[in-house]
Amino acid sequence: MAGRREVHTGGPMVDTWQGGEKSLLHDWTFALSRKAVKCRGGTVTFAKAFAGQGGVFFARRERRPDQDGRGIACARTAPVDNWTMNKSEFMTWAEAAPELVGVAAGRLPADLVIRGGKLVNVQSREVLDGWQIAVKQGRFAYVGPDANHCIGEGTEVVEAEGRYLFPGLCDAHMHIESGMLTPAEFARAVTPHGTTVMFTDPHEIANVLGLEGVRLMHDEALLQPVSIFTQMPSCAPSAPGLETTGFEITPEDVAEAMEWPGIIGLGEMMNFPGVSAGDPKMLAEIAATQRAGKTVGGHYASPDLGPAFHAYVAGGPADDHEGTCEADAIARVRQGMRAMMRLGSAWYDVESQVTAVTEKGLDPRNFILCTDDCHSGTLVNEGHMNRVVRHAIACGLDPLIALQMATVNTASHFGLERELGSITPGRRADMILTTDLRSLPIEAVWAKGVLVAENGQVRVEFPHLDWPEAARDTVHLGKTLTAEDFVITAPEGKNTVRARVIGVVENQAPTKALTEDLPVVDGVVEGADGTCQIALVERHRGTGGVTNGFVKGFGYEGRMAMASTVAHDSHHIIVVGTDREMMAKAANRLGEVGGGVTVWKDGQELALVELPIAGLMSDSPARDVAQKAAKMVSAMEACGCRLNNAYMQHSLLALVVIPELRISDLGLVDVTRFELTELFEKGAT
Repeated sequence: MAGRREVHTGGPMVDTWQGGEKSLLHDWTFALSRKAVKCRGGTVTFAKAFAGQGGVFFARRERRPDQDGRGIACARTAPVDNWTMNKSEFMTWAEAAPELVGVAAGRLPADLVIRGGKLVNVQSREVLDGWQIAVKQGRFAYVGPDANHCIGEGTEVVEAEGRYLFPGLCDAHMHIESGMLTPAEFARAVTPHGTTVMFTDPHEIANVLGLEGVRLMHDEALLQPVSIFTQMPSCAPSAPGLETTGFEITPEDVAEAMEWPGIIGLGEMMNFPGVSAGDPKMLAEIAATQRAGKTVGGHYASPDLGPAFHAYVAGGPADDHEGTCEADAIARVRQGMRAMMRLGSAWYDVESQVTAVTEKGLDPRNFILCTDDCHSGTLVNEGHMNRVVRHAIACGLDPLIALQMATVNTASHFGLERELGSITPGRRADMILTTDLRSLPIEAVWAKGVLVAENGQVRVEFPHLDWPEAARDTVHLGKTLTAEDFVITAPEGKNTVRARVIGVVENQAPTKALTEDLPVVDGVVEGADGTCQIALVERHRGTGGVTNGFVKGFGYEGRMAMASTVAHDSHHIIVVGTDREMMAKAANRLGEVGGGVTVWKDGQELALVELPIAGLMSDSPARDVAQKAAKMVSAMEACGCRLNNAYMQHSLLALVVIPELRISDLGLVDVTRFELTELFEKGAT
């Protein structure tokens, strides 16, 4: 395991790090159990993590068939012999303090010194020309005008050559699954862009695999050389009664996860009507998070800033990334929330909100930058948080303020200002060298004092879990679909119908609730004038259920269909098409390959992105996935679509917590009222 050292093998587990063999394994607080994370060559590997005073400890035991191992995870009371336990080499500030003090005083040599540059101090918002840094045990020991007294035997000295040195970038709100990648491959993709800290909400996989899916994401996140903090998903389903998910998250699940070592808080509380109405389940999840002393993520996707908004804030969410205009940002910070301004692959919400700072003069420390959703093509070709910071600067922010919004502001929000987010003593030595603070070329990246990327290339390993078979078998259609499953029958005697239509809005998460008069041919309603069909195919329980409707805005032409098992947030299958036969073929194809995205035209498959893990992610490298995603985009264009990042729009058509009109396995959803509605308006001709 990269970045860790083996400490003890065989016999009863003994604490060898706390000054003698005093603490047996059963004295450690149980934090996490894993089931069969590897299965190679007849060996089943079990892993556990334990939280103790010195940090997080990972234990591993291997069973072979001749040792009566049947692939069943050991219980907490199982014997502790034959375990291998690893302790992270990365020390806490308290543990490292004697060495940090020694380096700062010149009594001990630093591991790393960087000199000859311009230090960006996000605490004071200034550039300190000529300041130098010294690192010990992965943390900043000295930050000042002259670190020569910290140099000694074994010290690596890096000459910055006049470049700027600024903190590693933090993404305050994001969903790894949106990149179509596992945590390891996502981290590998974004590290060269300068992202060294991520606050992730794996609620996509929670909807498919429940708490066990969250655990898998959490486990792989902890293995990475950069810092990935996990927020426990709050809403699966996101809107109870309006959709059906593969699993549900309960307050008991939230309370359990709060004890895991990598959990930083509660993921975005999307059921904002529930919180405003005082729903006991939602308030119980928030309470469990607050009792653990952790941060509650927000999601208020409504333009209503009246009593409902104030009730939501009173419920406890501490931030919100769903703002789309200046008034939204101002309202949130006035209520003591952090306004998270996002730039994802399809969400462009920075420019419309940043005027709260640049024109209205509000305190920028309460504003944070994030991505929310970025697909692999964006990560490979455009960047990650460096892209967001560049965009914010282009929108009028001072570069130093933009960097604060992507570093120390984020750290402060999650209660980690003393741990990361700035180049100051004791903090994790996450930092970046660049020649320019506006165009922000990322030339060298350190995470916890280790050079992890240089000139666009990673320099370390990003370890993977071996994902279990259950995570790769999640697409269950229950039958072979045919064109008949996608027929929308008109009310008897109608020649035309007035239908509710989902209207796609380019570069925005919300949709429009449109009405269109559609023709009826032989008793079947057909799309017309840019309106095509949308269907949601149930895939968690194999019911064979298909919900049909209409959507407008993609511009599709000819005989085509596009299907995806990425269908926020319930993640059934969304199919959009102009031809029912093509729609059936596309959905069936995803059943064959175990999930992904496919585009069909005139009876042929033009593109396929396989996403075998939960139907959401690939464990292939980001560049490989991005190449397939690029073919998908080209295929969509060949079918007539010209929208920017239309795939993201497609994947959100079932997101029943963002207005105005959506589709679910239960029917068409009016999100402005949070209720199911009919496809056809009454009184249509």
